[in-house]
Amino acid sequence: MALTIWLAPPLSPRKATIGSLQGFVLLLVNEQRSLFRWGPKFLLVSGVPAMATPDSLTLFTGLGLSENKARETLKNEALSTQLREAATQAHQILGSTIDKATGILLYDLVSRLRDTRRRSFLVSYIANKKIHTGLQLSAALEYVRSHPQDPIDTKDFEQECGVGVVVTPEQIEEAVESTINKHQLQLLAERYRFNMGLLMGEARAALRWADGKMIKNEVDMQVLHLLGPKMEADLVKKPKVAKARLEETDRKTAKDVVEKGEVAGQTLSLMEQLRGEALKFHKPGENYKTPGYVIMPYTMDLLKQHLEITGGQVRTRFPPEPNGILHIGHAKAINFNFGYAKANNGICFLRFDDTNPEKEEAKFFTAIYDMVTWLGYTPYKVTYASDYFDQLYAWAVELIHGGLAYVCHQRVEELKGHNPLPSPWRDRPKEESLLLFEAMRKGKFAEGEATLRMKLVMEDGKMDPVAYRVKYTPHHRTGDKWCIYPTYDYTHCLCDSIEHITHSLCTKEFQARRSSYFWLCNALKVYCPVQWEYGRLNLHYAVVSKRKILQLVAAGAVRDWDDPRLFTLTALRRRGFPPEAINNFCARVGVTVAQTTMEPHLLEACVRDVLNDTAPRAMAVLEPLQVVITNFPAPKPLDIRVPNFPADETKGFHQVPFASTVFIERSDFKEESEPGYKRLASGQPVGLRHTGYVIELQNIVRGSSGCVERLEVTCRRADAGEKPKAFIHWVSQPLVCEIRLYERLFQHKNPEDPVEVPGGFLSDLNPASLHVVEGALVDCSVALAKPFDKFQFERLGYFSVDPDSHQGQIVFNRTVTLKEDPGKI
Repeated sequence: MALTIWLAPPLSPRKATIGSLQGFVLLLVNEQRSLFRWGPKFLLVSGVPAMATPDSLTLFTGLGLSENKARETLKNEALSTQLREAATQAHQILGSTIDKATGILLYDLVSRLRDTRRRSFLVSYIANKKIHTGLQLSAALEYVRSHPQDPIDTKDFEQECGVGVVVTPEQIEEAVESTINKHQLQLLAERYRFNMGLLMGEARAALRWADGKMIKNEVDMQVLHLLGPKMEADLVKKPKVAKARLEETDRKTAKDVVEKGEVAGQTLSLMEQLRGEALKFHKPGENYKTPGYVIMPYTMDLLKQHLEITGGQVRTRFPPEPNGILHIGHAKAINFNFGYAKANNGICFLRFDDTNPEKEEAKFFTAIYDMVTWLGYTPYKVTYASDYFDQLYAWAVELIHGGLAYVCHQRVEELKGHNPLPSPWRDRPKEESLLLFEAMRKGKFAEGEATLRMKLVMEDGKMDPVAYRVKYTPHHRTGDKWCIYPTYDYTHCLCDSIEHITHSLCTKEFQARRSSYFWLCNALKVYCPVQWEYGRLNLHYAVVSKRKILQLVAAGAVRDWDDPRLFTLTALRRRGFPPEAINNFCARVGVTVAQTTMEPHLLEACVRDVLNDTAPRAMAVLEPLQVVITNFPAPKPLDIRVPNFPADETKGFHQVPFASTVFIERSDFKEESEPGYKRLASGQPVGLRHTGYVIELQNIVRGSSGCVERLEVTCRRADAGEKPKAFIHWVSQPLVCEIRLYERLFQHKNPEDPVEVPGGFLSDLNPASLHVVEGALVDCSVALAKPFDKFQFERLGYFSVDPDSHQGQIVFNRTVTLKEDPGKI
């Protein structure tokens, strides 16, 4: 039979005979792969031995990986190398082919273990079948994470990992029988609709190292013996318990969540969600117990020094870039970072990541700080990445000295994408890179001509992230001192290390940077915090991208970053959203790992819940219709006491005048009553709220165009006759104001989705997103209102005073309506 053998070197393949193979590494290809078997020293091809090494794809599939999984593994150079080395060690121990069960355990080991010092130790246990189940491997990984000191106590290790433990069929039978006896009555009642997983779980708990399949088989057999074969009734699904409506649940729990980061109740509070025990985060100083944390010989000494500095205190940070305004997604990040520290008696830094002077402005620094404090949090300290520029530069030089960084001249466009070409300057002498990096600092390169890159492969497969780049824009704090600036990938983890952050909390898209985070701290032998990722918070009917908001402003669709139709925090504040409501919304969303996209009406429900208890009542009329009371009962206006909160009169009252001329909503009058209509009409009186009077139509006065201009009515005491069908709001001797009514800015849920909105988000603008009512009337109780003061205008909604207000002209923004619009659900 013909054998085709591919040789390397030379690079180009050529056919060879077995006799000509000496000194070459063989990569073999054959139509019948079943003829190939890889051993530690020989490749057996139809019984003919040859010194050889198989290609990695064949090796990985031979270990039990699917072809797709093997190809994915090959994209990760570090993982591929570790798996090959583990397989080689296992072959040397076994002296024979690795079976697939062992191969899968080896893959699980190298993909989950970052402490390579312990890999050889664990591979030997797997190869020798002392660890032969996934459960044992998980226990082993947990053990080495929690015992980083050398040497390992093998006796204790083996006991904790179930090494040598034999679970007999008799023990399994007894454990399952005991579990079934415990639940026998419920089993007989529910039969096969009973949750059999409960039986499995309890039996597994009793016999930790038992084989799961054997337990399942025993459970199936004993259940069959107890209940007999399934009958037709057993095939009917168990009815589900009806779930309460979401809105009802929301309303019941809304008042039990966080107010400004404090626990206001006992149900699902943000503080409870953020307790260290609830999140299963590591304790300060126990970073090494975190899956994936890289342990080096000096790690434990650094952690000891870290604990001496912090005293075991939880430390977090909120690190925004000062190049834009915070939005609703940042509110979750603020609550998570500041809230986690507060819930665990720790501290949180506000650190500005000011490493990109081109896009940073002073107004953004101020606005970000204002929003953090507005949400109810006080930073332990305000810091800046630029505080550490000197130290960061010194560390970059240290990386070059260690051969871990180099100066590269590839252009930005060459580095884009997932598979850029490797740098031809990667292996340049470190002395040369040191001179070039100094030249970069002295301004001898134009922007884009040189970068400093780190020698590592990130989790997403990208090679050698940039650490420094040239920029000739003056910095807002350091001026012209620097013309090179560090990148996020370089700065982030090192600033965390300098500030001794214990929990570096960031959104899920930074997960691919975790490897560079650990690598860089360990390369410089500095304290390494732990990065934890959580899911972003997004809203439908919204865009929050800085670039796209600028496009909206340029197109005249919104006024600025704080336009109340946007979901920036400054916009939400201007619209009248209380910070407590935003915090409550974040609490309801919860600390999730998956990205969350919520409906705006859920945020609005939180707003209503807070304003219902905090916004005093007032009366306003948007479309006024004059009403003259011809038999007004007093020679001068009456003072009417109106409760600030009708449901709780202990919160006080305010007075409004009630004169012979009042104004009502034009929609509260019809010339002829209709079925279901309960307000003012001919022959149908209506009550005026809070006055104790009922008015009845006597005459309609029309203008020259025939429109109703004025109504003439008579009044009587409400208790002097039949109770009217309705009471309406009104104003008398009112203030004239401007009221801005807001609706959604976009018409579709996902305005940035090209499938849903082919013309782009600017084509999806809602033409009715803003309606300005000029000449609205409001009662005089709001005369002294200041910007951001909030009121409930009875029967209309919640409103907030806009900063555009000035002497003699109050401007109100409608925050939310009183009830949710069913069309928005």
